Amino acid sequence: MDGSAIEITAHQSLSDVDPAEWDSCAAPECADGGRPEDPFTTHRFLLALEQSGSVGRGTGWEPHYLVARRDGQAIAAAPLYAKSHSQGEYIFDHNWAHAYENAGGDYYPKLQIAVPFTPATGRRFLTAEGHDAEGMAALVQGGVQLAADNGIATLHATFCTEAEAKAGEEMGLLHRMTQQYHWQNRGYADFDAFLAELSSRKRKNIRKERKQAQDFGGEIVSLTGDQITSEHWDWFWRFYQDTGARKWGQPYLTRAFFDIAQEALRDDILLCLAIREGQPVAGALNFIGRRRLFGRYWGCVEHHPCLHFELCYYQAIDWAIAHGLETVEAGAQGEHKIARGYLPVTTHSLHWIGDPGFRDAVSRYLEAERRAVGEEIEILTGYGPFRRANVEEQE
Repeated sequence: MDGSAIEITAHQSLSDVDPAEWDSCAAPECADGGRPEDPFTTHRFLLALEQSGSVGRGTGWEPHYLVARRDGQAIAAAPLYAKSHSQGEYIFDHNWAHAYENAGGDYYPKLQIAVPFTPATGRRFLTAEGHDAEGMAALVQGGVQLAADNGIATLHATFCTEAEAKAGEEMGLLHRMTQQYHWQNRGYADFDAFLAELSSRKRKNIRKERKQAQDFGGEIVSLTGDQITSEHWDWFWRFYQDTGARKWGQPYLTRAFFDIAQEALRDDILLCLAIREGQPVAGALNFIGRRRLFGRYWGCVEHHPCLHFELCYYQAIDWAIAHGLETVEAGAQGEHKIARGYLPVTTHSLHWIGDPGFRDAVSRYLEAERRAVGEEIEILTGYGPFRRANVEEQE
């Protein structure tokens, strides 16, 4: 191993980091010309969040991107943000914040290694090929040092991979397990092959839902790349605003993000639209990875029975099968996804807490939470739509 020192720098704008340098760590697999494992940590996606004003001053997500270099060459990077709240994370620590503040501490600001507004599992400690262990260690050390130097109480890395979670535990970080719902492609030839593995009642219910949805009075289309136009984003912005206003009070993404997406991200995007009388009335936004499809946002201006299920879940399954993808991640929460073939899986995060007493309390909480999550996943899996023999095979 090269014994030269590793230098870690923090950048308030990703425009200060060369895209090729960042992506050599974020998506080294793209050297073969294919897609990234997921697009969310690529330079183009994170820069779109920044340039659109979705993160930055006034948003509670202040960028401090970390880059670790040896002899001037990037070996690791991390999308790190200083947070003044816990919104847009989907790993909930509000109770931790209340407890710490009730004890007289300042929980905010905190440091977060994450993709803003994106509950999708992926590498958070982005390392160039051959630098996994030393790169992650350098980033953890850099993040902890940044917290300590600025009197910040906690550092978090959310929706990291299981391998990162295990490595982080070995470094002394706290490991949290939560859950969400994923659909797994078992080599299905088509949607009917997937349905054939379900119980008769669940199979009939899905067919009924799809028919109800597709009888809404128009057509359903799935678009990507140059098939997507600026007009489509005009409509999707309306859908997104409606959902954002109802769920969060205000949308996380700005209108400018979708304009930038049209220019820089449309090859990463699958847009499923329901069009009636020539105009979209509902839509679902997905991002395309090398092996996974990531469902992100849904909205509508007209309500039709089961259209949400069709656009968000069934169209995603159709597309994944047709394009040989292994998994559909349908976002955070939602036990209603189980009946539609999306089974519970564990998700992971890592946490550094400077205060020893608070750390011990959170550690005990996480130990109990991990047991509860494991038990809940086992129970919920039993409620899935698959015939019993198929459930046992998947386990």
